[in-house]
Amino acid sequence: MTAAPVGFQCPDCVAAASAAVKATRRRGGLTSDDRPVVSWSIVGICVAVYLLQMVVGVNEVASNFGMQPLAIGILNEWYRLLTSVFLHGSILHILFNMYVLVVLGPTLERMLGHGRFLLLFVVSGLGGSIASYWLSAPTSLSVGASGAIFGLMGGLLVAGRRIRADVTQIVVLIAINLAIGFIFSGIDWRAHLGGLVTGAAMAAVMVGIGGRRPSRAVEYGGIAGIVLVLFLIVTIRTAQLMALTG
Repeated sequence: MTAAPVGFQCPDCVAAASAAVKATRRRGGLTSDDRPVVSWSIVGICVAVYLLQMVVGVNEVASNFGMQPLAIGILNEWYRLLTSVFLHGSILHILFNMYVLVVLGPTLERMLGHGRFLLLFVVSGLGGSIASYWLSAPTSLSVGASGAIFGLMGGLLVAGRRIRADVTQIVVLIAINLAIGFIFSGIDWRAHLGGLVTGAAMAAVMVGIGGRRPSRAVEYGGIAGIVLVLFLIVTIRTAQLMALTG
């Protein structure tokens, strides 16, 4: 089983990345309710699910609900693309992911608002799962919120640039964790990369990449376009798997 952890190695980098954007988040009209209820709710859900995994069996739950291309494409178990985001392979795995979520999530949630933040997290998680579905071996199995976490990093980078904050620490954080994913085995770099690209794209259509915030029509159209691209990737990969096993 591929646990797909973030592989985060530098707590100071995460804290600095959050502080760099938080210091100037009130510029550009992006600030929303200061209570990060969605961030903490996601943490609660992930912890509750992991406790359930420990009761039922961590590997057993992962086998039944983790991201596995053959099970998704051939057995039509599409729910795995989403359920795998809330599963974890070990205590360290969930601790790493939840730590980054707690440190970075509230800042981005305050900038985007609760609804947009939740949408970015979920679509980024799906983006990570779909990238892994597309590029992983058919029988591989992976779990973890890492794709969604990388989506938050990408989203915070774009939103930080939007308000002209110093995002150097965020760039360093992303670079370190991407490198770890490529260097060490047992880490699903595909989910990391897919989540990062999806999260950055989602933030770009939500807050814009320069000038004024985009209109709702542009924002909704952009989000729909991102979801359509993910759907097309799933469709193409499924056709490949069916041809492979047919």
